[in-house]
Amino acid sequence: MFKKSLVIDMINRSSETPADRRNFLRGMGLLSAGAVGAGLVGANATSAQAAAAAAPSEGSVLNFALNLEYLEAEFYCYAAFGHGLADSMATGTGTMGGVTGGHRVPFKSKAMRYYAEEIAGDEIAHVNFLRKALGGSAVSRPAIDLQSSFTAAAVAAGVIEQGQSFDPFSSEEFFLLGAFLFEDVGVTAYKGAAPLISTPAYLEAAAGILAVEAYHSGIVRTLLYQNGLAVPTNLISDARDALDGGGADKDQGITVGEGGRANLVAADADAIAFSRTPQEVLNIVYLTPGAGVSRGGFYPAGLNGEIATS
Repeated sequence: MFKKSLVIDMINRSSETPADRRNFLRGMGLLSAGAVGAGLVGANATSAQAAAAAAPSEGSVLNFALNLEYLEAEFYCYAAFGHGLADSMATGTGTMGGVTGGHRVPFKSKAMRYYAEEIAGDEIAHVNFLRKALGGSAVSRPAIDLQSSFTAAAVAAGVIEQGQSFDPFSSEEFFLLGAFLFEDVGVTAYKGAAPLISTPAYLEAAAGILAVEAYHSGIVRTLLYQNGLAVPTNLISDARDALDGGGADKDQGITVGEGGRANLVAADADAIAFSRTPQEVLNIVYLTPGAGVSRGGFYPAGLNGEIATS
């Protein structure tokens, strides 16, 4: 039989919100109604329990990742297949939103189309995996903008001028630039979330997704370099670094030095991938730096779940 303290710890780490944890404990007879009213942390709680109650739960972290996977899956599905996710893959807690923009990319190269289709399949699998892992607490797909958001990002980066539009689905080159905007963010987001996950099975799964996102990033960065798109790519990298608001340089373009030497792996001096906090990631996807922002950019109505405000 599990000890009471172990069961409580398991619930702390898997529930989406503190309210979820209290409901679980009450339902299992491990917390009295009075204790529920007072909150999980009482006079006899250890400092570790207090810290666990204050930090976002693992369910919240996984739902934050699911919001990001919805965005990537929709982008690649439209690019590769001309349609988005089925509604059955978009339901859950919170308000389910629609997707604005997106259409099939007119690929000229069979190889490029195959790349897009493979990555789309991976992102669909990530959505499915996270939804199954979260079960009934999985958030629904929030409203996603794949149209005006890209134009706003391209203008902010200086890739295009004010008044022009940027459609990442209009050509192979624009598709790669659109993909670059996401891929490095996904890698840094999963790396930054690692310290928030302690359950071995969840940590292993998150590490596996991080590895696949890093493969994707390497493919996209290589193709951008091979296609001579270093200038706009490096502008997007600079814009992301300015948007995240973290202070430190957590982004790199695909060339270094005046000679345009390839820089296909974004990493620090120790060849370790960069980390971004959830708030820094939100600053980028909302296209708005600073604290207290809860919507904008690619998520016009905000994310679903506990982690939704920068």
